[in-house]
Amino acid sequence: MISDKEGETNMSSPSKTAPHKNKHGVSYAKFFGVDLSPDNVAVAMVYFVQGVLGLARLAVSFYMKDDLHLDPAETAVISGFSALPWLIKPVYGFISDSVPLFGYRRRSYLILSGLLGALSWSLMATVVDDKFSVAFCILLGSLSVAFSDVVVDSMVVERARGESQSMSGSLQSLCWGSSAFGGIVSSYFSGSLVDAYGVRFVFSITALLPLMTSAVALLVNEQPMLGVAKGSNFPLVDHNILESWKQSAIQLWGAVKHPNVFFPTLFIFLWQATPHSESAMFYFTTNKLHFTPEFLGRVKLVTSVASLLGVGLYNGFLKNVPLRKIFFVTTVFGSAIGMTQVILVTGLNQKFGISDEWFAIGDSLIITVLGQASFMPVLVLAARLCPEGVEATLFATLMSISNAGSVLGGLMGAGLTQLLGVTRDSFDNLAFLIILCNLSSLLPLPLLGLLPQDRLDAKPEESEDIEMKSN
Repeated sequence: MISDKEGETNMSSPSKTAPHKNKHGVSYAKFFGVDLSPDNVAVAMVYFVQGVLGLARLAVSFYMKDDLHLDPAETAVISGFSALPWLIKPVYGFISDSVPLFGYRRRSYLILSGLLGALSWSLMATVVDDKFSVAFCILLGSLSVAFSDVVVDSMVVERARGESQSMSGSLQSLCWGSSAFGGIVSSYFSGSLVDAYGVRFVFSITALLPLMTSAVALLVNEQPMLGVAKGSNFPLVDHNILESWKQSAIQLWGAVKHPNVFFPTLFIFLWQATPHSESAMFYFTTNKLHFTPEFLGRVKLVTSVASLLGVGLYNGFLKNVPLRKIFFVTTVFGSAIGMTQVILVTGLNQKFGISDEWFAIGDSLIITVLGQASFMPVLVLAARLCPEGVEATLFATLMSISNAGSVLGGLMGAGLTQLLGVTRDSFDNLAFLIILCNLSSLLPLPLLGLLPQDRLDAKPEESEDIEMKSN
């Protein structure tokens, strides 16, 4: 990875942690080649919080399964519902850019996002006791992370503007590394905490984490906007703002409807919108194979590291492969490797002397590496499709469309799970469900002609954005 190499170079340099005077004459220590100014510390901490919030993911799954006694299909629907805030990320960008809150466009929204996240997990830890309130609280938490993600992305863009390629890459390395580190930390503790203290305790701990976002928002060096701090704090009806939103929407639609953008975007959506059986497999591994939360936490740790290996695999061997070829190869191999879950479901692995635990770890490792490597071209393609002038907004829009396809795939998977009668106690048709879901992932392949034929020689600045977004 470009930024990793730059990070290693900077880390081996004698000036890695030496104080460095910035353009304002203030001395800061450096890490990954980036000044550890209050602004940059705030940005890194927000990304770290986004990664470490995965602490509650296993707890939510076990709570819906064991406390609410939901079936796999219901769990899949709630998981899909919680992803809805990620489908309208450009709207958050419009709001943050155009509607200062208490005079600030960044700081206030980060504080609000942190408080919203803390509220959602506090409710999960105390009063939530049915599937509808769970769905609502998870939705609030997802909204908190999605909004803060847009705000902090805009801060990174602002800081990278006018800097050298090396400095921009170092900043992206700091952000991406902070989020990845948070994800690995949360994976390590997620299962053991559920085992030792229960899901409500994990929700309580998770409720404290978004407050870190609110706290570090105070470090953001942002000047209040004149005429706003002393006047109305919510200029939602300002004619200029509405006109700006209208023009931005028109410009965005003009870019999306262009054939060179629309058809590849359609492929990305369809490629993501294939059903999967993750919820059913979770119920099978916990109810049938009796995997403990602590063991599943270790599996999550392995998959977190495997996702980094997948990014490395792409950057090392696949980034110069023609676009259509890489989608074809990764989709076919992904479908074939996904079929190996049938071996675990039918117990064939034990006939070869491989325990369920070791097979699950190895299977998850391979599937995650290939899955991450196959998703990287989506990010590259999205970055390359963005014309000059609407890069950030269109990139967010394309990723929202990709997320929408993933949500649709999850809902279709829930429908198939229900149709085939796979429940919390019945797994007779689970093998058939896995085969059906993996075969369906091959359906978009005849549409590869919608993609451009040239190679993925991404520009340096695209590679930097891609590395951060890959997390």
